[in-house]
Amino acid sequence: MFVNKNFLSLKESYLFTEVVSRTEVYKKKNVGKEIINLGVGDVKKALPKVIIEAIKNAVDEMGDEKTFRGYSPETGYNFLKEEIIKNEYMNFEFDLDEIFISDGIAADIGNILDLFDKNNVVGICDPVYPEYLDTNVMDGREIIFLDCVAENNFCPEVENVKKKLDLIYICNPNNPTGIGMNKDKLQRWIDYANENQSVVLYDGAYEKFISHGNLDDNKNNIPHSVYELNGAKECAIEFRSFSKSAGFTGLRCGYTVVPKNLVREKINLNKLWTRRQCTKTNGVSYIVQRGAQAVFSSGGEKECMENIRYYMENAKIIFNGLKNIGFKVFGGQDAPYVWFEIPEKYSCWEWFDFLLNNFGIVGTPGIGFGKNGERYFRFSAFGKREDVLLGIDRLKRYI
Repeated sequence: MFVNKNFLSLKESYLFTEVVSRTEVYKKKNVGKEIINLGVGDVKKALPKVIIEAIKNAVDEMGDEKTFRGYSPETGYNFLKEEIIKNEYMNFEFDLDEIFISDGIAADIGNILDLFDKNNVVGICDPVYPEYLDTNVMDGREIIFLDCVAENNFCPEVENVKKKLDLIYICNPNNPTGIGMNKDKLQRWIDYANENQSVVLYDGAYEKFISHGNLDDNKNNIPHSVYELNGAKECAIEFRSFSKSAGFTGLRCGYTVVPKNLVREKINLNKLWTRRQCTKTNGVSYIVQRGAQAVFSSGGEKECMENIRYYMENAKIIFNGLKNIGFKVFGGQDAPYVWFEIPEKYSCWEWFDFLLNNFGIVGTPGIGFGKNGERYFRFSAFGKREDVLLGIDRLKRYI
């Protein structure tokens, strides 16, 4: 028997687990003290009423033998796929079997690696969401870090690639920096992927939060989908989620788009992913998929957008508050995250402890997203308005 020793190369603790652990230690030592949590990006607003109603109706169906549903289709119900194509991909001519419903974006981002040989070289932005790195470390792949720093507006430069990349992760808008990559820069990555027979793994979890989309100027236009770019159907897989845009963090539902045009080594990746899903999943529950379908109703879209506007107003308050205090601040306009530079005398985790112990504020150290995050910190806008206002008010004492 042999253990996968690649796991030993992982950091001992997952970023958000460490954040929770340190926060719990503080709570035990400071019983009764109020904590302002601007750290982990979990939603706080309740599910929209129209979604709740759809879920209730689906539950009632499950209680009647005439409308009861057993196993869901492994790749998702057509009623949800049809809504996704009609509302999200109407201009891209996708078929139902190019849309795959899953229990959330995190699962698919990790599971998609089943399709790719472990000898592939992987390009991962630094800083970025930790799962991209960890799942590839688990498989033992070679990883090339793509520097995202203030000098390049925290967007990776394809011109700086020194070694051929086979898999390229792009989170757009980016978590943790909250900054979106414009169409011009993204097109260069799509061109690179097609020229080098690479595959772009495109995380669009925060697409609904984009405010700089659909502009005529491609230097400022942040695409809502990778398939807006020429040639993307031939090289890109897109991941989407209902978690942040519709409040499904507790329900779990997302979807992945694998175009039939995506062929590598004369092998159709859509067919591979279909085979993989049919073997390793039993689908997402009927009840949850009915709830997801309601997201696309007129009432669902309205209520979801109200919640998104609420979170983005939080982001604006955090951004302006930090800026007025004197911090160098980024993001907060196209994603619900604000990224700011910390004082030089602190390391990331020292700054975390300083904020927690002196102001009762929890954030996320940038170093947890990559070495280029060492001098930065992330605040999440997924909180209650009163907590955001109180947190910024407390930080004013830092001046």
